Amino acid sequence: MNIAFIGFGKVSYVLSKIIQSPDINFTTSCENRSKETADLISKSNVQVHDSFGDALGCADVIISAVTPAKALEVANNYSKYCNGIYLDLNNISPYTTEKINNLVDNFVDGAIIGKIDSSSPTLYLSGKDAEKLLFLDEFLNVEIISDKIGDASRLKLLRSTYTKSLSVLLIETYELAKKLDLDDEFFEVLSLTEGDDFKEKSLSRINNTMMSSKRKAEELEEILDYFNDDDLKMIKTALDKLKQF
Repeated sequence: MNIAFIGFGKVSYVLSKIIQSPDINFTTSCENRSKETADLISKSNVQVHDSFGDALGCADVIISAVTPAKALEVANNYSKYCNGIYLDLNNISPYTTEKINNLVDNFVDGAIIGKIDSSSPTLYLSGKDAEKLLFLDEFLNVEIISDKIGDASRLKLLRSTYTKSLSVLLIETYELAKKLDLDDEFFEVLSLTEGDDFKEKSLSRINNTMMSSKRKAEELEEILDYFNDDDLKMIKTALDKLKQF
């Protein structure tokens, strides 16, 4: 089986490491990719083709893992090469998911819940062809939500609505605590109710949010676009804050 990656950031890199089988071959291309991406590909066990046409044309499964803003453009550009399953793992709105579904045959809507490099990442899937990806359950937790395209994206959006806003609030509170020289005590007092590993998880979340603020802002924009009739004051505020980082 050939699995091809469009986009090769952390998600693709980690998947290529944890999905280990002599029956699975990974492919991608460095075509129009940055030096940083090319360097990451060189550290993996992925076969590199001169063009995405060559890399995708022989694939049984294509995995799109790019930024939310690029997901539709990527599907539009490369759907013509898709002969197998097209799995989208991007944090996009169900509206975008439906547009991609209209472009791509054998489309599966996917969402990775939790850190991809954690000990037990979970892959949620929806779509009529989702069952064809159950072989991935050998390498990570796979849950099929329904045969309805968009359900995985909706679940992902609901989770992001909560987590992205919470991350921004955490950053603001932490900054206040540092100004008062009470940052250690801040984590200590919250650990009483939030658990002993609260400080470690919080600092990891803060660092992750700061390092990927642009991508997370794009995800919040997708949320606001989808829930445009709802009064999402917290999301709008979180988005404004993320754009300042």
